[in-house]
Amino acid sequence: MIVVDTTILVYAVGGDHPLAEPCRQFVDLVLRGEVRATTTPEVIQELAHVRSRRRSRDDATSVARDFAALLAPLLTVTSEDLEVGLDLFARTELGAFDAVLAATARRSGCRLLVSADRAFATADQLPTADPAEADFLDRVRAVQR
Repeated sequence: MIVVDTTILVYAVGGDHPLAEPCRQFVDLVLRGEVRATTTPEVIQELAHVRSRRRSRDDATSVARDFAALLAPLLTVTSEDLEVGLDLFARTELGAFDAVLAATARRSGCRLLVSADRAFATADQLPTADPAEADFLDRVRAVQR
């Protein structure tokens, strides 16, 4: 299973940016059913928040709902994930939100976490892929084999 961070979704539906195209290609793989991916409700909430800074709330809500449906079923963050995430936060470069996402991904059997945030690479025992890497889509496809 692939777990998706907010950065992927933001770039996929955002404006012109060097990471937009690989993120859009990733989303297209999910849409076509070539890749199975999920995320947490918190990631969807963060997407809505970020998108609403530049677009209307109606637009942000619509985009968030579309991604929630595409990535369903969503992962549930547990109190154990929070505790492990706080430990990760204390000893890595991850922010608190991302540390809890990493803990949830690990517990859920994540085979790859996709994110443009390079701090995820500091979380041990969590394979990551960054859309800035030349082999990003190859690594994503390899998880499905």
